[in-house]
Formats: sequence, C-alpha cells, structure tokens
Amino acid sequence: MSDLSTWLRLRADALAPEQVGRRLIGVAVVAAAVVTVVVLGVVLPDSIFGTLLSIVVTESVVGSALRLSVPIALAAVGGIFAEKSGVINIGLEGLLIISAFVAVWMTEVTGSLLVGFLLGVLASTLLALVFAVVCIEFRADQIIAGLAVWLIALGLAPFASQVVYGGPNTRSVRTIPTLPELLGFLPAEGTIPQRLGAPDLGVPLVDGLLQSAVEILSRPPLFVADVLLGASLSVYLMFLMVGVGWYLLNRTSFGRWVRASGENPKALDTAGVSVSRVRYAAVTLSGVFSGLGGGALALSIGQFTGNGPTMVNGKGFIAIVAYLFGNYNPVGAFLSTLLFAGLDAIQVTLQTSGTTGLPPSLVRIIPFVTVILVLAFVGKTRIPEAAGDHYESGEDG
Repeated sequence: MSDLSTWLRLRADALAPEQVGRRLIGVAVVAAAVVTVVVLGVVLPDSIFGTLLSIVVTESVVGSALRLSVPIALAAVGGIFAEKSGVINIGLEGLLIISAFVAVWMTEVTGSLLVGFLLGVLASTLLALVFAVVCIEFRADQIIAGLAVWLIALGLAPFASQVVYGGPNTRSVRTIPTLPELLGFLPAEGTIPQRLGAPDLGVPLVDGLLQSAVEILSRPPLFVADVLLGASLSVYLMFLMVGVGWYLLNRTSFGRWVRASGENPKALDTAGVSVSRVRYAAVTLSGVFSGLGGGALALSIGQFTGNGPTMVNGKGFIAIVAYLFGNYNPVGAFLSTLLFAGLDAIQVTLQTSGTTGLPPSLVRIIPFVTVILVLAFVGKTRIPEAAGDHYESGEDG
C-alpha cells in the first residue's frame, strides 16, 4: 500500500509544473479584473462600474450566490468521486431531478421535512447504484448510460408528478428553515456594526468619524457574517459536505483508492484492493451528494417544478463544468460554483434594475462568457487516465 501512495504522490508532483504556470496567470488576470472594477467603481460611482460594484456588495446578491451554489456544488463533489474512480457520471442532472421530486413528494406524504429530504437522497443513491451496475458489471458505455439516467429522470419525475398531483408541478410543502428560524429568533435589521451603532460623545467631529467608521465596517466583508447568520441550513450543509468530500478524497485510504482506481487501476488491483468495489462506492457517493443537492434545491423552494427542463434546469451539467474548472478538488469545485452562481445572481439583479442599458439577452449570458474567458486562461484540466475505461481483474472477473 505504501508503494501505491508513493506512486500517487509522484504522479501528482510530475503533473504540477505543467499546470501551475497557466493557472497562476489565470488567477492573476481574474484578480486584476476584480481590482480594476473595484477601483473604477469607487472613482466613478455613476459609471457602469460603480453600478456593478454597488450590486456586487449587496447582501441580496451574496445570499443569492450562496443559495444558488448549493445544488451545483454538492453535485460537483459527487461527480468528482465518480470520475476520480474512473467512472464518468454525466447523469448528475438526472440525479438532481429525481431527488428533488422525491424529496417534495415524500415530505408531503410523511409530513416530515427531514424524512422527505432523506428519502430524496435515497432515491438519487439508488439511481446512481443502477448506473454503477450498468457501467461496471455490464460494461456499458458510461456516456450513453449517463445520458440515459438524465433522460429517465427527466421523463419519470414530471410523469410521476402528473400521476400524483395532476400536473408537472407539485403542491407546496414546508421549506428548509434558516438558522434564526431553527433557533427561534429573528435577526435584527441592519448589519452587526449598524446594530451596535456608534457612541454619542457629544463632540460633532468625533461622532461624525465614529459614524463613518460604522458605515465602513458595515460593508464587505463584515456584512457576510449577517448573510451567513440568516442563511438556510442547506447552505451550512453545503459547507459541511464540501469539507467532508475534501477530507475523504485527500486524507483517507478510501480517497487514495479512488484516485488510484481512476489513474492506475492495475496498481490498485496489485495492492489487493478491489477496483470494482471502489468504483461502486465512488459512484454511490455521487448519488448521495447529488441527492443532497437535489433535495436542498427543491425543499429550499418548497415545490418541484417539472415543466421543460424542470427546476434543475442544467445545474447538473454546470456541476460537471465546476469540478473540471476546480481541477477535481472539492474546494476548487465549490469556488468555481460560487463564481458562476455569483455571476448569475448579478445578472439577475442587473436585468431587474435595468441600469446597464444592454438587452436582457446579453446580460443573461454574462456568467457563461465570463467562465469561458477564465477557462481560457486557466488552461486544460487533465482528466484521470483511466476515466471511462472498464477494468476487470482476475479476482473480480
């Protein structure tokens, strides 16, 4: 087993120089762009940069970005485990859809938000397990099988909703509570510094300076604390599971097995670890994480919407881009998701305010264009060498 760990470490060290240069350039370009927008926004508050800056630093945009990140980030972490093990799971969209519907349906049937949520996760996990059996046991093409998972869920969930509710949309159920709702208190208005206020010393000049200090401290990043205090529990679940995913992948024997299964399954087999079992476990985990994301998405709204591409609306495919952009690192995938979700929240606010003077169709594509530009600087992500390949040892055969 130590030989396997050494191989993985040497493999990672050998790959690092090829990617570090372009990634550093990409980070520098993004940082320079952010600094430029901030400086121009401060210097020219009436310009489009000033408008953009005023929108970015609002609590509504930050809160929306976190909320929109939940299903994408959780599905992305699940996709990392599957693909790192050598199984490409492009059916994340389908897993999100099926878990979203079942979570709402079972919440109404059982009357319990927690039970409904867990049954949604179970549904996604079972569908992922079926996908794993088809790909690992019956050696089906993983891309075709992943598309089948998506199409089955895309048809099955609205059909089930039609049977149960008489339409593609379910009835409304209770939503996942926020932290203040769970603890039984309502957050006070204003940010923490604003609620503390400035002392009145009776000296106009000093009092004016203290009031200015309170206003400055009410700006980012301190108002983020208020956003987090008022966030849904699904946001905290996202933070927790991203950390759990990172720990499992990088600090456990199972994580080493997953990485070896996707890079060199023969070495893993030689070390006496079943490649099939590792891949089954990894794909099942992708179902668990995606189920958490789908359930959180539906129960944050309190309803499943099955019209068109359903309420999931491509989030599973964005999750694939996120973990590729994050270079198969759960934390990197989360940051990539937060970038996209933040841009999405900004474009919605820009469309609502109508302050840009641009057609809504152009504003709508801002997140996608920005991500493409960043990807161009970051460079190509190297997928695991054995991803998509079937493996059968003498022991597993």
